[in-house]
Order: sequence, then C-alpha cells, then structure tokens
Amino acid sequence: MTTVSAVLLAAGESRRMGEINKLELLVDGIPLLRRTAEVLLASNLLEIVVVLGHQADTAGAILEGLPLNFVYNENYLDGQMTSVYQGLLSLSQPCDGVMICLSDQPLLQADDVNALIDAFGKRSHGSVLVPTYQGKRGNPVVIDYQQRQEVLNGERNLACKKLIEDNPELVSGFEMSNNHVVVDLDTPEEYVALTGSEAVVS
Repeated sequence: MTTVSAVLLAAGESRRMGEINKLELLVDGIPLLRRTAEVLLASNLLEIVVVLGHQADTAGAILEGLPLNFVYNENYLDGQMTSVYQGLLSLSQPCDGVMICLSDQPLLQADDVNALIDAFGKRSHGSVLVPTYQGKRGNPVVIDYQQRQEVLNGERNLACKKLIEDNPELVSGFEMSNNHVVVDLDTPEEYVALTGSEAVVS
C-alpha cells in the first residue's frame, strides 16, 4: 500500500484578500483552514504537518483539538518555499510520497485526496504527481520522498513555477474527475463567487 504524508501550508499573509485572513473565512459554516484540515484527516494520509507563520495563534486556535503536528516557520515572509522546506523537515514518519497542500481549496474532498494517493502509487513515471482538470494544473501536488531529500539538500525548489516546464521528465499528470483541485480562494470576489455572500469570518 502506498503511504503518503502531507504538509499543509498555513503560514501565508493572504494579502490579496485585503484585511481578512482568508483562513478564517467560513465555508459551509466552517473556517476554511479547519475545513481543509478535516478533509485531509478524513483521507488516507499517514501524517499531517501544518506549517504556521502569519497570525499563527489564530490559525492554531482554528485547528484546536485536531490530531495534527504543528511547526512554526519564522521565515514565512521570505516566501512559500520556506514553509515547504520547514514542513518537509518536520515530517517524522517515513513514507512513499509527500502531498504539498494549500489551505485555501474550498471544494477539496477526502475522495480527491485519496484519488491522488492512489494515482501516485500507480504512476508509470516521474517523481512529482500533478493533478489536472480539463488541462489546467492544480493542487495538491505529490512528490516522491526522494524529492523531499533533494529539497532539504537545496537541490530542488518546489516553489519555482518553472519546475514543471523545465523538468517534464519529473512530472506525471493525473486528470481529475472534478474541478476541486483548480479552485482556490485568493480574493474577496472569488469568495463571493463561491458562496454568494460577502466575506464572513468565524
């Protein structure tokens, strides 16, 4: 059985959302960050490390009571890759792959996560699995455990958007049956489009 752990990125400033921390936004009555964490916990993931940074106390309170491992990234202002690095460094259990998860995917379901775990185990090539929907690349991405070590050694930068274009031999694409992997929340307008109401926080 393929084992996959996850790094959940929750350290960003969510600047495009304005004064609101998007991780507090209510989706189906639940703060977005907690909803994402509960989805991951309901899946077949082995271990989940949450990387905190901006408003860490707020994020921690949102996730209170959930069986997660937390790490604080003191360098979160230096970009997402620092959080990816801190999360990968903090994984405590060996596994076949690591899923790099965003906190702001309001449609993601446990079945989507499990489909990616299964696809990662069955892939025919590559050490990076990228979900797609109708040709559009999405998230979360799953990397081989060997890629984890290359990142920690400074040999690979997963935050570089050109990684996929420059290293196609590393990538195995997986077409999803729905659009959940390509929908995220970055702006108030996107929240209104999703929920039909103005931004509401917990």
